[in-house]
Amino acid sequence: MMSVARRLRREENRTIGLVPTMGALHEGHLSLIHEARALCDVVVVSVFVNPAQFGPAEDFEAYPRDLTRDAALLAEYNVDYVFAPTQEEIYPDGFSTYVMVENLSNKLEGAARPGHFRGVTTVVSILLNIVRPHFAFFGQKDAQQSIIVKQMVRDLALDSEIVVLPTVREESGLALSSRNEYLDQQERRAAVVLNRALLQAHAAYDAGDRSASRLVDLVRGTIEAEPLARIDYVSLNDAGTLEKIDKIDEHPALLSVAVFIGKTRLIDNIVLGQTQKSAATALA
Repeated sequence: MMSVARRLRREENRTIGLVPTMGALHEGHLSLIHEARALCDVVVVSVFVNPAQFGPAEDFEAYPRDLTRDAALLAEYNVDYVFAPTQEEIYPDGFSTYVMVENLSNKLEGAARPGHFRGVTTVVSILLNIVRPHFAFFGQKDAQQSIIVKQMVRDLALDSEIVVLPTVREESGLALSSRNEYLDQQERRAAVVLNRALLQAHAAYDAGDRSASRLVDLVRGTIEAEPLARIDYVSLNDAGTLEKIDKIDEHPALLSVAVFIGKTRLIDNIVLGQTQKSAATALA
């Protein structure tokens, strides 16, 4: 692990970009790598399925892994370093230090998956300390994660800038995710309901509706009409503080959903109150 840091130290006076991933790479990851390649002199992609962010009943063991495929794909994108540490390298014997962003981590995904963001912020802080990137790249599909990581970087005075890029979607509108691999054809068709529901809410917002309850009910009604879908949560929150809101005002609002399609849990979101391009900038 330390050899990575030593090699990167030789890259003095060059801009370093980090794209943290858990592997099973798809076009969403590749869009982050493409942006990193355009912005940075040196691009590092980490591949590590982080056990600390999975709950006891979650899919850590089943999570898709194919480092050979991922490495071949990254070679095509001219990535300078692929950092694929073992679990023992990240969490050696006796490891007992964790990073937790209070308040933000207990809402939405944090409420649904207790301890999840404690694992995320811990591993991201380790990766940032190992690689010491000037920029680290995240996707808006995991909007809450991006907000929390940015807060952590600010609070701990870490010398990295967090760049958040728009969600990449299939032609159908389904947000790209490694967990999409779990879906069969029927479930994949059904999963499009997440984006369809969010777009309907966006259209209602554009038509003048600012009521959180009506927008949430609109999303719920659309998703509940899909037989294969089971809602975990639908929530409308301030896009900065993640506090629940009753009415959208001049501040951007994050409309987010978590839905089981069959046995697969998927998340998606949309920002109301600004264009999606500026939404990515705001979350960054």
